[in-house]
Amino acid sequence: MTATAGFRCVHCNKSLGPEEAQYLCPSCGGNLQVVYDYDSLKKKVTRESLSRNPERGIWRYLDLLPIRGREFLSPLQIGWTPLYSAPNLGRELGLSQLFIKDDGRNPSASFKDRAGAIAIAHAMEKGERLISGASTGNAASSLACLSAGMGLKTIIFVPATAPVAKIAQLLVFGAKVIAVKGNYDQAFDLCLKASAEYGWYNRNTGYNPFTREGKKTCSFEILEQLGWQVPDKVVVSVGDGNIISGLWKGFTDFHRLGLIDRLPQLVGVQAEGSNAIKLAFEGDGKLRPVSGDTLADSISVSIPRDGEAAVAALRESRGLAVSVSDQEILDAMPLLARREGVFAEPAGSAAVAGLKKAVREGKVGANERVVVVITGNGLKDVSSAMKAAGQPYSIEPNLEALRQLVKKEQLGA
Repeated sequence: MTATAGFRCVHCNKSLGPEEAQYLCPSCGGNLQVVYDYDSLKKKVTRESLSRNPERGIWRYLDLLPIRGREFLSPLQIGWTPLYSAPNLGRELGLSQLFIKDDGRNPSASFKDRAGAIAIAHAMEKGERLISGASTGNAASSLACLSAGMGLKTIIFVPATAPVAKIAQLLVFGAKVIAVKGNYDQAFDLCLKASAEYGWYNRNTGYNPFTREGKKTCSFEILEQLGWQVPDKVVVSVGDGNIISGLWKGFTDFHRLGLIDRLPQLVGVQAEGSNAIKLAFEGDGKLRPVSGDTLADSISVSIPRDGEAAVAALRESRGLAVSVSDQEILDAMPLLARREGVFAEPAGSAAVAGLKKAVREGKVGANERVVVVITGNGLKDVSSAMKAAGQPYSIEPNLEALRQLVKKEQLGA
């Protein structure tokens, strides 16, 4: 059994036992952080024990996850996604040690599988057989994908504007999909009310504390895949704040266990229209609603549900926040794809756009070891990819038409 000590409230810092809360802090309503008996875990989780572990995926770190056993673990390959050296993009940006962590290679093609797997296992350990969630698309498709075949029903709330590819995933995997005529925040609130009304288990990010525990496994992998060389900076796109706070939780967990002797700086990248966390981080720390307008639907959030933890992660890591325009996000999609062969959805390419901007502003050193986390595959949002890459040539099916095109466009030159 995992050495789970209980919870700590992100807002009021109150400590709670494992059975004293399920979702939010009962005292102040703040988000909860899962805590462990780190002294006990130090004897169990070592570099040597990990080197002997043949498992490749998030269950490699089961001793550091809030799951009692292996009965309800997803059999799909989640985690241990590739960490690529990115010399071509590095040269373009002026960086000598750049790496790309491609989490678009997970089963549902997004980072969110890490969180969904933990939420599902926890729900099933509690005897739940129906799980609900609100999402702009990726968390929902992840939940539906990982629930398929496990006897767990899913009811998903999404904004009606969610990309068609993500809706298709949900329906193919058998989820009951409720498209809300509103934005993500409205879908989120309706999902909470529905879960309370009908007694459904709720997976919502920034509400269910176990999602962060799945997301921290990405940090564990980065450290192992880099041969225990701690990155100087880790760059990731930010929406509701749960991924960046999860990455920080992973790095600090390994630090508390004595597996690393220093911590990286985090670089949080937000779209200009969805930058509430950046504004809070650079201001008084208070989160205020923003429009949430951006084509990067996965990070389109008016009120970041895990924003307080995200701001804390940025401050504790001595990190920085960057905002980028939708055009910069679009420009970064083909840049990453053509330099390193990684196809990212807009939220993923936003991290590349943010890194490019931070380098230009002198906030990232040329010799720093930098990891960029790509949170979702580009096939999640084909319409945005077409905006970024342009349209194909169209000709009549004959050689003369092709000759004219080759001459006009200097193809092959």
